[in-house]
Amino acid sequence: MSVWHEADEEIRRLRNELEGLQHGDGSWRFCFENGILTDAYMIIVLRTLELPYEALIRRLHDRIASEQQDNGAWKVYADEEEGNLSTTVDAYYALLYSGYSTKSDESLRKAARFIRSKGGLKQVRGVLTKVFLAATGQYPWPSSLIIPLEVLLLPPSFPISFYDFSGFGRVHLVPMLLMADRRFTIRTDTTPDLSDLSGSGLVHDRTEDGTNSSSRISHQRLLDEIQSGLQQLAGLPGMLHERAVAEAERYMLQRLEQDGTLYSYATSTLLMIMALLALGYEKRHPVITAAVQGLMTMVWSFDGRSHLQNSPSTIWDTALLSDALQRAGTSPDSPTIRRANAFLLTKQQHKLGDWSLRVAHPVPGGWGFSESNTINPDVDDSTAALRSIRQHALRDPAYRDAWNRGLQWVLSMQNKDGGWPAFERGSNKELLALLPIDGARAAAIDPSTADLTGRTLEFLGTAAGLGRGHAFVRRGVDWLIDNQEEDGSWYGRWGVCYLYGTWAALTGMTAVGIPHEHPSVHRAIAWLFSIQNADGGWGESCASDRLSRYTPLHASTPSQTAWALDALIAVHDKPLPSVDKGIRQLIAQLHKHDWTTRYPTGAGLPGIFYSNYHSYRYIWPLLALSHYVGKYAAQ
Repeated sequence: MSVWHEADEEIRRLRNELEGLQHGDGSWRFCFENGILTDAYMIIVLRTLELPYEALIRRLHDRIASEQQDNGAWKVYADEEEGNLSTTVDAYYALLYSGYSTKSDESLRKAARFIRSKGGLKQVRGVLTKVFLAATGQYPWPSSLIIPLEVLLLPPSFPISFYDFSGFGRVHLVPMLLMADRRFTIRTDTTPDLSDLSGSGLVHDRTEDGTNSSSRISHQRLLDEIQSGLQQLAGLPGMLHERAVAEAERYMLQRLEQDGTLYSYATSTLLMIMALLALGYEKRHPVITAAVQGLMTMVWSFDGRSHLQNSPSTIWDTALLSDALQRAGTSPDSPTIRRANAFLLTKQQHKLGDWSLRVAHPVPGGWGFSESNTINPDVDDSTAALRSIRQHALRDPAYRDAWNRGLQWVLSMQNKDGGWPAFERGSNKELLALLPIDGARAAAIDPSTADLTGRTLEFLGTAAGLGRGHAFVRRGVDWLIDNQEEDGSWYGRWGVCYLYGTWAALTGMTAVGIPHEHPSVHRAIAWLFSIQNADGGWGESCASDRLSRYTPLHASTPSQTAWALDALIAVHDKPLPSVDKGIRQLIAQLHKHDWTTRYPTGAGLPGIFYSNYHSYRYIWPLLALSHYVGKYAAQ
């Protein structure tokens, strides 16, 4: 059987399987699986609140325990060397606090030995680990979080203001700064004692919270800028501080979603619960109770274990799968696509959120990542939804209005440099990235990135029919050309990593008419071929974004193979032997289940947070196979 026929047969199989997996409301729901971080903090918060969710706590405990390595450690990704200290501390603490493991258990004895071998709690780098340890009396409050709470009062017109941080950074910083400001700690009768893991010494040239001297200088620069702004505020220091505390509380409460979560993220919601306790809220306060119930809706259970998703990927999965199915030949008028698009139409946002602060004439119209998300749209989800509803927008006024508002919103998010961010335009002040917190660059700012810019250009060219005749398209292309790596790749912020960015950039540039002979395109193609695995597939390690260079996984994964193939198909008019080999390898990957098919290829925070989208074994392979079959049908 020819490669083309094998691909066509696999497309039919995937289409049939996906149609059977669609829910009655038109959505597709897959697990957005992260590491054990959210599970650990959920246990700590539930035990702190003294809530009797024993069955859930046991299932969270069991998932965490199942991820432990032979050396006693936990890893953030499978090929991480030895293990991750912060993640191991999270797991160890949560297992103890759950009550279903004890220090005398051999598994926890091994974990304790690993933690001590890495210097103990004093050498922990993860800021969330430090915060939950500090809030429960196990660790001093980190100096990196001793930032005046009055920063919340600085208006956007000042050189540095709170709204210069990214939206993701803000909703996490507010509860953390509030707790740090009060040096808040809370213990219960069952809180474990981790003093035996504190560590006996500090690494040379590090502060008590694990930052080096250059980071301290950067931190001081940021503090100096904040103090300069605070001196311009009118009012007595005590009054300003009271206003800042009230503003922190107001900020969180005004960004609660209907399900009770803060900004639809589990991590920010867990932090908010602890911060509300710091403000004096009772453990059974309605806001806290609603937040816990909202978190419960994010729990995904399987094989007798449970996992707290950080933000369910329902909108993302539904939009991408609907579009992929349409590209695979499913009619827009089929019940499957009609149900999916009707669901997406109801999830378009109609509120002015924080994103509107830097837009001259803001009009809501974007989509968010999670079903509960109504105030925090993002560019990637919005273009995904718009791709899906495009055909209906040509005929149905309701969809046409949604399309017009969505397209206008996406265009309004373009940065001055020509690229696109994820959530908010203009959130790119480099000084904030110098905050001495692990992962600060990824969390504190939201600059233009190759994956968002490339994906937006692909949408504008393929779905909106726009090209280089439009100034905003030319500016986006110029940004990509200016930000290409020396080896020909691009770095992708929200996927792993250089494969993701290069795929997005190449498909985007091709969609808006950049010729295959362009030097940037030529260099990118050569790079993709140079890293193809012997089996025909592609695979990249999560270590790439931590090391800021392409790092091979030495194995192939379905989504990364699909990205590379999709990029090569976009720029080649005829099927190449190396592409055919990749297609056969991709099909083989779709019929196996091992660590390579579970390897996380979604990125969150470098070295800290990665995601295994259970939907990705369908979305990207179906898209690549459909493009292959569609483009090379006559060959």
